[in-house]
Amino acid sequence: MKFSLSWLKDHLDTDADIHAVAAAMTAAGLEVEDVSDPSAKLAPFTVAKVIEAARHPNADKLQVLQVDTVDGRKEIVCGAPNARAGLTTVYAPIGAYVPGLDVTLVEKPVRGVVSNGMMCSAAELELDSDSDGIMELSDNLAVGTPVTEVFGVEPVIDFEVTPNRPDWLGVHGIARDLAATGLGAFKDAPIPPVKGLFPCPITVKVDGDACPIFSGRVIRGVKNGPSPKWLADKLTSIGLKPISALVDITNYLSFDRARPLHVYDLNKLSGTVIEARLGHDNPQAEGAHAHAHEQLIALDGKTYSLTPDVCVIADANGERPIGIGGVMGGESTGVDVDTVDVFLESAWFDPIRTAQTGRQLTITSDAQYRFARGVDPEFVVPGLELATQLILDLCGGEPSDVIVTGQAPARKPDVAFDPAYVAQLTGLDVPHDKVADILTALGFGVTKGNPWTVSVPSFRRDVDGKADLVEEVARIFGFNHIPSTPLPTVTPRNGGILTPPQARARTARRALAAFGYAEAVTWSFMPQGYAKLFGGGDDALVLANPIASELNCMRPSILPNLLEAAGRNAAKGYHGAQLFEIGPVYFGLEPDGQKTVITALKAPAKARHWGALSSDSGGEDALFALKSDLLALLEELNVPVASLQLVQGSNNSWWHPGRSARLQLGPKTVLAEFGELHPSVLKALDLDGAYVGFEIRLDLLPQPKAKAGKSKGALTLSNLMPLSRDFAFLVAADAASGELVRAIKGADKLLIADARVFDVYQGQGVPEGQKSLAVEVTLQPADKTLTEPEIDAVSQKIVAAANKAGAVLRS
Repeated sequence: MKFSLSWLKDHLDTDADIHAVAAAMTAAGLEVEDVSDPSAKLAPFTVAKVIEAARHPNADKLQVLQVDTVDGRKEIVCGAPNARAGLTTVYAPIGAYVPGLDVTLVEKPVRGVVSNGMMCSAAELELDSDSDGIMELSDNLAVGTPVTEVFGVEPVIDFEVTPNRPDWLGVHGIARDLAATGLGAFKDAPIPPVKGLFPCPITVKVDGDACPIFSGRVIRGVKNGPSPKWLADKLTSIGLKPISALVDITNYLSFDRARPLHVYDLNKLSGTVIEARLGHDNPQAEGAHAHAHEQLIALDGKTYSLTPDVCVIADANGERPIGIGGVMGGESTGVDVDTVDVFLESAWFDPIRTAQTGRQLTITSDAQYRFARGVDPEFVVPGLELATQLILDLCGGEPSDVIVTGQAPARKPDVAFDPAYVAQLTGLDVPHDKVADILTALGFGVTKGNPWTVSVPSFRRDVDGKADLVEEVARIFGFNHIPSTPLPTVTPRNGGILTPPQARARTARRALAAFGYAEAVTWSFMPQGYAKLFGGGDDALVLANPIASELNCMRPSILPNLLEAAGRNAAKGYHGAQLFEIGPVYFGLEPDGQKTVITALKAPAKARHWGALSSDSGGEDALFALKSDLLALLEELNVPVASLQLVQGSNNSWWHPGRSARLQLGPKTVLAEFGELHPSVLKALDLDGAYVGFEIRLDLLPQPKAKAGKSKGALTLSNLMPLSRDFAFLVAADAASGELVRAIKGADKLLIADARVFDVYQGQGVPEGQKSLAVEVTLQPADKTLTEPEIDAVSQKIVAAANKAGAVLRS
């Protein structure tokens, strides 16, 4: 929203300059974005008259001008096609900075002739984005007249209007708030009605939904033409281009009073009935287009389809669309220089419907911007009267009686208000009389009693209760007056600030980053179709108002979001992404329906490698590398990994049935699932290759035993060298190697430091239906070097433990 200082002073009696106004606006909660004073950069430029024009001796397209300027007669070289003797234009002296060219003029020869200044175009002065030649001004202007006076250039404020304050979309509303701060006196003169001279020949119908109230009147015998200078200057100062008096009046009132209006050419209307209704199917459509929506060519020259949820203004007894209610009028009934009789519309359109129409049709007009935020419903007829008077003053004509159809929405209910609530809520010590003065200055009605009764004005539909009234008092009285009070000292809680799950999440985050994974932060929602692939997608978890149409369902898993992220990286040439996220997933609407999970994903790499199953190729080694990361992470989280059971064939449907498993404590407590994602799921997400990942339920991890303190236990290191022994065992072909390794480690927990499988063999020498597992066992003596009998005794324990696990030592 932009406005000039002189425009503000039409409604505010003040001597404040532009910077004082901006400071007062900021203090009152109006977010000033920019204060511009174009008069400063145009100060060097003045009016000049061309006395003589002769062809340049060394250039066919240049002329040498003799110009009367504020500095006397000057010889200036000019290449503009419209430069001629007798022209009144704009002169820039040597040393002037030309903003449109971003240059400072210096005295130098042009093709051998010194130019002592410059003749300027509107584009070079940034007064117009498009210009053809140097400016042509009125011959009545005296030489030396400042350009700032000619064009009415003055300081302008640009500020951001919050959606809850549509009254700030008019200069009149801004002046009211500034007057309440004490910056000046508010000018709020009553608007006298304009007496109608004949009955209005137009009848209006409304549906009461999209358009609750519609008023209008006919004005005959108008003469449309250019706007007077004062009106054109006001519109130009805020970046609007004057069009014609009738159009400029409606634009002026949109910015002056936040009251959009529309003017129809009466002679272009069909019939005598105008109806505000919802769109419907085109009754003229046939065949394949029998249910096509109505079409409208709007004033911007584009054709729009008017669906049943769009407010349509129609004539011909409601059959022909002539406008989109609250958004834009139609081209067929627009006014032009030949317009003589007009119908002036002032209506109130539903804000939500208008906002949806703007998004649906991708139109953001000044009218739509205001109606979508909710203009004053009680200013419908006063706005019509104000526009009528301006039309009569500038265009002449005879007005009809005013017609009003429908009823304005009711005001917000009165608020029972105790002025002591201001101090209770803000700590501000504001005298009760001052509270009443502030609310009255802002347009509220105050009836003192116990408690006070405060009536809410029609232009403040954002006020819903006493807290809103306190906010109004606080911002006008000044937030800077709120006392500074230190917060009370809080004794630190025993046991640290983080809860155990939070501490574990932080540990997991650091561990995964150390393992080479990059943390991702994705949305907590996803397409419902993706959610159904991962066990979710219930209609109860579909969002009523999603931020995007495709992100419409709460996520049952983080894996789809990480898969999408990895896919986007791969599409941009970054293959092999390793991502993790720790966050919530959703299984229901109740509080216990939200769970925190730790999810990680490895995407396949595209690097060429001589090893077909290398970790870079995303083959077997990538899956086992992921399993290693998962077990290492669980160890970092103090989970008893040795007690976990690895179960295959029971994972959820989005995992590859033969290349996935789960870790669980007992038959019911599933801590994690890991493995390769199912090919059908990857195909649905448009992904290629083998993606592996894991998902840990943070809430199901067993709590570690409480420690006496935060210090770690004593570090015990042996000064003796470890030794290793290799064993080969025959086991069933479908046996899990982890069971054998776990049994071997438990054979002698004091001496056996580690055990790992280093070879798997099936073939000659191994019976059918079995496989050979070669295991390296590391022994770590603690207090003495082991003797051969002691080593043999440990080996016997290892073989015995393996036998109990169903393994037989190979001979």
